[in-house]
Amino acid sequence: MKGIVFAGNRTVELRDFPDPTPGDDDVVLEIKASGMCGSDLHVYRSPGGGPAMAAALGLGGDGVAVIAGHEPCGVVVARGRNVSERKAPIDARVMQHHYSGCGLCPDCNQGWSQLCKQGAMTVYGVTGNGGHARYMKVPAHTIIPLPEELSFEEGAAVSCGTGTAWGALKRMHMAGGGTLAVFGEGPVGLSATMLGKAMGMRVIGIDIADERLELAKTCGAEAVVNSAKDDPVHALKAMTNGIGVDYAIECSSASAARVAAVRGTRTWGTVCYVGEGGNVTLDVSPDMLRRQITLMGSWTFSKIGQAECARFIALHKLPLAKLITHRFKLDEAERAYQMFDRQTMGKGMILPA
Repeated sequence: MKGIVFAGNRTVELRDFPDPTPGDDDVVLEIKASGMCGSDLHVYRSPGGGPAMAAALGLGGDGVAVIAGHEPCGVVVARGRNVSERKAPIDARVMQHHYSGCGLCPDCNQGWSQLCKQGAMTVYGVTGNGGHARYMKVPAHTIIPLPEELSFEEGAAVSCGTGTAWGALKRMHMAGGGTLAVFGEGPVGLSATMLGKAMGMRVIGIDIADERLELAKTCGAEAVVNSAKDDPVHALKAMTNGIGVDYAIECSSASAARVAAVRGTRTWGTVCYVGEGGNVTLDVSPDMLRRQITLMGSWTFSKIGQAECARFIALHKLPLAKLITHRFKLDEAERAYQMFDRQTMGKGMILPA
């Protein structure tokens, strides 16, 4: 089969890989949709490609280039001898939690394999073969049923970007009727906008691109702010009678947005950083201590959270598909990631089959 590899310096290659066969505790998925994620761009842009970025991020790996794609969704087509029919029926529609750990430590047992205490973590699409191919072999314990109401593309979105927004919003313990500012209306931020609205929030979207702000409105934002044109802190306070928002989620990793998220939040408010990488400098006493701000970081989601997110979207009939603006076949990977790098698209999907 063919698989997409990040070869370094904004180069992608379509390489030959053997069709996978399951080990005793594995399943093989036929991939129906594999999402393109903003974090892919860190690997895509890296001079050393996938292995170098995995090492730089402390994720391990054996230095061998792997198939990209950590938002896989598809159907079970084979299973190992230790995997029961009940666990993984052939043709079952499934998402995949793109981490695997030791399976024994407390975090693994609670579905947080990415926090594995034994350092045994695999990140599929980064240190293990991912979903940008026709087939993908994964441990059976990493698959999660895909609700019938959701398409494979929507399941792929839940498998990272949308699930990440869900994990952050749940950690923030929001009370219905509050005001939520979403900084960075990319796929994660747009998901947070859609989910926040369904959770009873008044949502305000902030971005530097008017086209993304227009999309944020269709996803449930009551108001939007272009932070390239207007001071977002001033705008948020003007919309909240000078008080500031109750909650803010920062999805862009831009330093200025991180500062504005804190300063645009009211006393006793809650701020969550989701965007990967970068730095921020805060004036701790006036920005946080003297306003009793709760500031937290949130990294993706647990297996349980991924399943909850999918059920919530199905129950509330959220139009997640509107986030998906482009679809590509495997042999269009170079063009796909060039467009993604220029941010001339919303949520992209690789459709291997």
